[in-house]
Amino acid sequence: MTEIQQQKILIVDDQEDFARGIKRLIEGAFPEHEVFVAFDGQQAMSILKGQPINIMVSDLQMPGMNGLELLETALAKNEFLSVVMLTAHGTVETAVEALKAGAYDFVTKPIEQDNLFRVINKGLERSRLLAENRLLREQIEQHKDRLLGDSPVMQQLKQSIGAVSRTDYNVLIMGESGTGKELVAKMVRDLSGRAEKPYVTVNCTAIPENLLESELFGHVKGAFSGADSDREGLFTRADGGTILLDEIGDIPLETQVKLLRVLQEGEIRPVGSDSSRNIDVRVLASTNQDLLQRVADKTFREDLYHRLNVLPLTLPPLKERPGDIPLLARYFARKACFELGLPEKELDPAVVGHLSARKWTGNVRELQNTMRQLAVFSAGESITMLAVDMAAGKMSSETTDESAATLPYKEAKQQLVDSFSRSYISDILARTNGNISEAARNSGLSRVAVQKMLTRFNLDPASFKANQGQS
Repeated sequence: MTEIQQQKILIVDDQEDFARGIKRLIEGAFPEHEVFVAFDGQQAMSILKGQPINIMVSDLQMPGMNGLELLETALAKNEFLSVVMLTAHGTVETAVEALKAGAYDFVTKPIEQDNLFRVINKGLERSRLLAENRLLREQIEQHKDRLLGDSPVMQQLKQSIGAVSRTDYNVLIMGESGTGKELVAKMVRDLSGRAEKPYVTVNCTAIPENLLESELFGHVKGAFSGADSDREGLFTRADGGTILLDEIGDIPLETQVKLLRVLQEGEIRPVGSDSSRNIDVRVLASTNQDLLQRVADKTFREDLYHRLNVLPLTLPPLKERPGDIPLLARYFARKACFELGLPEKELDPAVVGHLSARKWTGNVRELQNTMRQLAVFSAGESITMLAVDMAAGKMSSETTDESAATLPYKEAKQQLVDSFSRSYISDILARTNGNISEAARNSGLSRVAVQKMLTRFNLDPASFKANQGQS
């Protein structure tokens, strides 16, 4: 059962007996929340400044600071405050004006108790969702430039990033597509002494080969057809800072020669120019290719490779860090729900197990896209295996039992989840030779959860040992 988080309600009305009566009513209907009362606008603002009020129920007609003025002042202080206005039947037009000014809803006097409780309940829910979205936005902002994961290989990578960031040497970042090479490059830059200086990223595959040299080093007027004026290159824009050459393995040999000169001499020569200029740029390069093989194939210069590979950083594929998958999946699920404007959804343990066992050829990027799909296909408060099947388009005999269609929804769903869970836990125990602790680590489940599943499905871990029955 989900624990109800306490929220704070403020009642504002210049009729003191009426205000206290409303307070008692609300306290009786919402005993888990704290209710405050104020008898004028100034007193209400004093409470708002001292307490994190979630919803304010205020009269419109009050001496001094009236309800509309209080509304404007209160929302200026807390844009996430839900404001419900109390109005007599004859002032409904004013209540509509309050809605246009930002009020959440209004209730007419004399008060209908059920209607008041309904509006307050909706206002509290709105306040809760706004607070959760704000927290989620802060979490996403906090993690957007961070590598998520606590596996040994990720801890080692983070230590290496910290070490290379403190130098000014060139860095070669290697890893499969989707492992986060651009994120690592930005971390290196942000942790370096050049963090406040220019940062330029270049997607080497996105620039046509005949324009790459001009884009990198600039050109002078008349250097080639269409060069109507001088143009500075990306290295000049990065002067004093850092440049990331993404997918460095795809640049042509002719441009490699010019890039080598930049790294050796610290100077660039624009296309068509007879003179060079000195620059101070730290070079980060990234690739998903085997550059040593490219060197062997004579498609990448060996001297350039060694100039770039002063400090190497190799990003592990997701298959080498399965213990990080549950953390990544939950983070991407929260982020996807936030992007879609949905309440946060929990991950069903069976889904966590499924994700942990899956082979992620697209690495972290593929996992993120999958969590976006699951958020879209999950109708309830949890992401279940039903969403996994829907996202994969596998609502057939591959993952379902035909007999499930004849059952009520909840029973059919449970049958499918049980079928998957039994198959999944059997498979992972077979791969871990019946080792429950290792199965728990690889699946992202707790050891207790694995043991419960074994008991539930009457499975003996000893039966999964490869040497069972051998002498």
